[in-house]
Amino acid sequence: MNIHALRLYTKVAEYQSVSKAAEVLRISQPAVTMQVRNLEKEFGFSLIKSKGRGIVLTPEGEFVYQQAQRLFDLEKDIESKISQVRNSGEGHLTISASHIPTNFLLPEWLSQYKALYPTRKVQVKTENTQQVIEQLLHYQADVAFVIEENEHHPDMNYQHLMNLEFCFIVPIGHRLAGQTVSFEELMEEPFILREEGSSTKDLLMALCKIHKTPSPKIGLELYGMTESIRTVASGFGVMLAPVIALESYFQQKQVARVNVEGVEIKRPVYACTRKNDKEVLPHAKAFLEIVRRKGLSNDRKAFDPTID
Repeated sequence: MNIHALRLYTKVAEYQSVSKAAEVLRISQPAVTMQVRNLEKEFGFSLIKSKGRGIVLTPEGEFVYQQAQRLFDLEKDIESKISQVRNSGEGHLTISASHIPTNFLLPEWLSQYKALYPTRKVQVKTENTQQVIEQLLHYQADVAFVIEENEHHPDMNYQHLMNLEFCFIVPIGHRLAGQTVSFEELMEEPFILREEGSSTKDLLMALCKIHKTPSPKIGLELYGMTESIRTVASGFGVMLAPVIALESYFQQKQVARVNVEGVEIKRPVYACTRKNDKEVLPHAKAFLEIVRRKGLSNDRKAFDPTID
């Protein structure tokens, strides 16, 4: 494969323009066009097509663009890690995780890791599940932690760590606090929903499909689990949340569980690595060993003392 031509093509795809790409790259437009045509001959399909005064990517061209981005992200990652080793003698650990693992699981693991490797730098990026997966695939993280129910991404390895229990909560004085209701009845209440890409929101929508009910009424839509729970604790709305995040709110009698007939929710937590990596980098492998040694195959549960 002609990597130089592929690099030029990614610029064409990025700007949706041959002329703009040529301008940014400071080479002639015919030279860029020729390199794209050479790639098309090599691949055996068209990458771009004309549209008005510009171009658009074909479906095949979009696929090549996405794969090329990952290739050049890997190149940047290699350069960054070489620079780290040159400057400090050891690599950095970059972790990407969704909100629940970051807030309720990672602190204990990171504490153990830093006790063993005090000089290693660690960066944690917190995003929703969809963004975490993208960061790992684009070499912006060495390892990722997600709560996942949907079909696994084909380019990632998933190692099951534990199951987390989820439940529905309302403010402590709510009429449904401590009650057992049908799923349909609960969906009539105003809900606090997470942002698009949140695995918790995806779970709630999946439950609606299973129970053949309309999507819940949206009272608020918030980015982040903690912000959503605090809003319920302040007196508004219903939400689906992991029990591990609710312990202090239950103890302080700020929120209460709502039991739903026939619904018991447990979701798996996974450690993720890239499938196309021949082996996990040493610093990431060391961190994963700590996670495994903590015996995280057991479910994590919490109790609700507000309900007798």
